[in-house]
Amino acid sequence: MKTFSRRTLGWVVATLWLAGVDLPAAVAAADPPAKVPLINVTDLYHPPQDPGDNFDLIAAYALPEVDLRAVILDTTGGFRKPVADVPGMYPDPDGPREPGFIPVTQLNFIFNRAVPCAVGPFERMKTPEDKMLDAPRFQQQGVELLLRTLRESARPVEIVSFGSARPVAVALNREPRLMQRKVRRLHLCAGASEPGFVEWNVQLDPHAFVRLMRSQLPIALYPCATRDGAFAYGRHNCFWQLPDLRFVEQMHPSLQAYLAYAFGRAQRADFLRAVESESPATWKPDGLARPHNVWETAVWLNVARRKLVRRADGSHRIVTAREVRASDLVLPNELRPCRVAVRDNGELSFELTGKPTNFLIYDRGDPKRNEAALREALPAWYVAIRP
Repeated sequence: MKTFSRRTLGWVVATLWLAGVDLPAAVAAADPPAKVPLINVTDLYHPPQDPGDNFDLIAAYALPEVDLRAVILDTTGGFRKPVADVPGMYPDPDGPREPGFIPVTQLNFIFNRAVPCAVGPFERMKTPEDKMLDAPRFQQQGVELLLRTLRESARPVEIVSFGSARPVAVALNREPRLMQRKVRRLHLCAGASEPGFVEWNVQLDPHAFVRLMRSQLPIALYPCATRDGAFAYGRHNCFWQLPDLRFVEQMHPSLQAYLAYAFGRAQRADFLRAVESESPATWKPDGLARPHNVWETAVWLNVARRKLVRRADGSHRIVTAREVRASDLVLPNELRPCRVAVRDNGELSFELTGKPTNFLIYDRGDPKRNEAALREALPAWYVAIRP
């Protein structure tokens, strides 16, 4: 029988991974796959509009399977005002907010990284085909960084998008061939799983969402809502809730300080010194006691090819494929081929298919079972992070 060297087997494993093949744990154990080159597009602000964005960014830096190449700040101009005036949306009275350069810089400091960061256009697209070449020069930088990162990568790049996805849609309009060639998959966290509700990220820029849903890009869709709203539970949407954030007190001191800076709406000028491990984290009395809404976890599990498992002792953990035990029950966190139809206002409908398609849709099975598992597994993962 012919035998193969470890180097040859490693080349085969990497090739299959690049082709999108899910490898059995026994084969994957031979050599780890190359890190996933990634661009993170996020509607991260300071002070935060959704503190989940600050947690989410930790995952981008901490997951060893991920090679974070760039952070693009997806900013909507109306939220930069003391009282937001984004047409048709909640008049948020807790501003002003600015693009999240501070939290990105803090995590570069904590993790000893130099991930570039830039901001996208502040205003909505005028049409789905808008290239936004008339946007101010400062606001062009996010789209340019996204495209430059794709051009400079030797391998196709995955993009995660939490927010309006405007920088991604504009980049597609400017260089469609580059996007089609270099985007391995866009993980798009937006929309509702059925018609009847226009979800927040879609409302931020309906033209951006429609442009992507009518494109030929390879897209994994993680609807944030159902027809019953953004806080409803369904098989195909990704919302779940943590009962509290008390586990933060067990996290690494630098990450505690980073989250305290965000949750406390800090305005300290020495924002790097504020997250040094010797700096005590300070919290408002109820800062960790309140429930926390989550939408992003499924995206990171799939980007990193991680598994959500129930162990033989009944505990739940987030593990790599090679850490799955024979006695583990792997819980659903699937991406299923589908066909998608989108209305001009961003309302979405889909149907599962066995035919070739560029769309995948998230499927978590029983949403309450998924939530119960993540309520234990995600805090345990955050607590274990050591920058």
